[in-house]
Amino acid sequence: MKVIDIINKAKSTVFSFELLPPLKGNDTSRMYRTIESLVDFDPKYINITTHRDELEFKELNDGSIVKHTVRKRPGTVAIAAAIQHKYGIPVIPHILCGGFSKSETEHVLIDLNFLGIENVLALRGDGVKNQHVFKPDPNGHSSADELVAQIKDLQKGKYLEADLKNSTPLDFCIGVAGYPEKHFESPNKELDLSYLKQKVDAGADYIVTQMFFDNQVYYDFVEKCREAGITVPIIPGIKPINLKNQLTVLPKIFSIDLPTELATELAKCKNNEEARRVGTEWAILQSKDLVANNAPSLHIYTYGISDNVGEIVKAAF
Repeated sequence: MKVIDIINKAKSTVFSFELLPPLKGNDTSRMYRTIESLVDFDPKYINITTHRDELEFKELNDGSIVKHTVRKRPGTVAIAAAIQHKYGIPVIPHILCGGFSKSETEHVLIDLNFLGIENVLALRGDGVKNQHVFKPDPNGHSSADELVAQIKDLQKGKYLEADLKNSTPLDFCIGVAGYPEKHFESPNKELDLSYLKQKVDAGADYIVTQMFFDNQVYYDFVEKCREAGITVPIIPGIKPINLKNQLTVLPKIFSIDLPTELATELAKCKNNEEARRVGTEWAILQSKDLVANNAPSLHIYTYGISDNVGEIVKAAF
């Protein structure tokens, strides 16, 4: 079932969450434990992240340096299909611009269609580490709206090879990312909002936000989107804080602010256990308020840690 249909048919806020695929060489047992710990809370869909190849440089015994490419979390398509088949829950694999050509993207979408997956989240993705400016694959997309446009072309049966005969349309529900506190590369919120509108105008069906810790930031963002003519559902993304160092790490990595009250309480914590309790309680307060205000979905970023997610969902619904 498509995410947009799930949201439009729901009479109240639904629950969804996001998973990391296992690291290369690891098995799926931890991932399945996470899912099984949350299945009883009736998740309506599950997002599966993907990651581009990374460049690593190694020094050989003779002192020379060699460059080598590695994908640390392979298997997104296979994992998504396995989850949907095993649990009967719709999955949303992430599709990236960064590190992928248009042809590779088309092949992935064809595979997903063959596997019965009809939802994707279209993202530009990050640049290569230590690369100050995002550089697309020479034959890839430079922005998420271009990626959305390619997916929409496939809905019309328009493939990269124009001379294909009897081409079959691939009908995907397309989600895109929104940034309530703006993307870190955007010079201001107004321009960032214009980029978001380009993604929606290209054919996105809904928006899921980056994490935020002040619900008013989300409500203001939704209002600004509506004023700009963006009418698709806007799903809030919630990240429970689990570690004490996330007090400084999250703002640095994601260019977000932590409310003074939350930051003050985290600064008092002596260890990760205390920080986890503070983070869980804050996420419960956020979630209760979002559900009370009819958010389309409560989308939780688990990053492989799920025991407190169940506590949050139980308290919010």
